[in-house]
Amino acid sequence: MKVQDAAPGNETALIPFAGKKQGTLYYLRRDWQLYLLLLIPLAFVLVFKYAPMSGLVLAFKDYKIAHGFWSSEWVGLEVFKDIFAKPDFARAIRNTLLLNVSDLIFSFTMPIILSLLLNEVKNAFFKRVNQTLLYLPHFLSWVIIGAIAYQLLGEGTGMINNLIANLGGTRIPFLQENVNWLISYIFIGVWQSMGWGTIIYLAAISGINPELYEAAVVDGAGRWRKMWNITLPSIRVTIVTLLILNLGHVMAGSFERVFALANKATTEFTTTIPVLVYRWGIEGGNFSRATALGLFQAVVGLVLILIADRVAKKLGEDGVI
Repeated sequence: MKVQDAAPGNETALIPFAGKKQGTLYYLRRDWQLYLLLLIPLAFVLVFKYAPMSGLVLAFKDYKIAHGFWSSEWVGLEVFKDIFAKPDFARAIRNTLLLNVSDLIFSFTMPIILSLLLNEVKNAFFKRVNQTLLYLPHFLSWVIIGAIAYQLLGEGTGMINNLIANLGGTRIPFLQENVNWLISYIFIGVWQSMGWGTIIYLAAISGINPELYEAAVVDGAGRWRKMWNITLPSIRVTIVTLLILNLGHVMAGSFERVFALANKATTEFTTTIPVLVYRWGIEGGNFSRATALGLFQAVVGLVLILIADRVAKKLGEDGVI
């Protein structure tokens, strides 16, 4: 700050001193420790995210292991024409959209509802215990969740079916019939993800000005009215941002989740794009076809994000880009 005398009769004024603008080298020297730490995630992104993109060239080649990566014949878009003509391709598109749109409806909305309910819990101990229990499934691998699901929902020896049979009911093929498998798949996914999804929403809710709730109480608003008129509008930006990001995964899905819950009795909905990439690439050894399918999936996901972001901005939201 630079001290400068004001006009006669006035108090001394403080006028900011505009120093010389420093260059990039100055900040690198001053904060070199922070930039050094930044190299770790930057190196991770470059090595594991950007470097493998050179392999996308396989989608435009008839890749043969004997010929090598660069010496294989260039075929242009022939690989894409080949996969688009496959019967499994249309089936994989249908199943991927069905599973992921169902997930978007249930697994996306449940964390919002759960965070609103947890926010209304006044007992701090009870709230912490419930949050911990709800977070735990997120840290389990899908292999473990699949094993637990078959132990609980198996038709022959599942614990729930044993309980139903002991009560005189008929065993239900939760995971051994296509439609039942689809319903079980959706609700297992909701159980696994809803607790972890509440973290972001509870953080957004914690930033709401308490005076808004106090004013609502003065106006006679109850809990439901406060949630509808204060809490939900205050976290709308967070909801829209996460919705846009989730739309980018509509054509992706989880390979581990489908693979862990799949079985030979239910094959109607288990052929998805990630599963087809695995079958064509790892099991079948056709790396060009698998790469082309993965590239198609990524491009569609990017287009969906761009469209959703444009629509959000048209509706007055900030978007993510």
